[in-house]
Amino acid sequence: MQLCANSCRLSTCTFTAQFATIFKTSIKKEDTMADTFDEDLFLKGLEQRKATLGAEYVEKNLAAADDFTRPFQEAMTAWCWGFGWGDDVIPAKTRSMMNLSMIGALGKMHEWEIHCRGAITNGVSREEIRAIIHVIGIYCGVPQALECFRVAKKVLDEE
Repeated sequence: MQLCANSCRLSTCTFTAQFATIFKTSIKKEDTMADTFDEDLFLKGLEQRKATLGAEYVEKNLAAADDFTRPFQEAMTAWCWGFGWGDDVIPAKTRSMMNLSMIGALGKMHEWEIHCRGAITNGVSREEIRAIIHVIGIYCGVPQALECFRVAKKVLDEE
């Protein structure tokens, strides 16, 4: 079996044509990364990504992808959401809690906000979000915890 740089299984799928049909775009095969990952992995990732972040958000991002960003959107959906989230070993709620911790530690607040909404969708409670932020404060510092609290408050107030 051939593997790409990310150890994904290469396939001879017809993903490019399906992607073009789904998102009503005209894509040339050389403009995508469709040959670097398995179509099934992408479709599994697309389902999980929509379940966590919401179909409207995901479809908007994929539809906005252009020749420059489309390959990354495709690869991220397959690799992160299909491979990373695509099994049942760790429940989605726990994965969301892990993501909030890691993204909070990195200080990537735009992504943290998106994943905070996804965590709520996956069943993470207000109290659990607060506890996660406490741990972020302990290991990453009070200023980072304050940033997380600001974003979490905004997200929770919108609920």
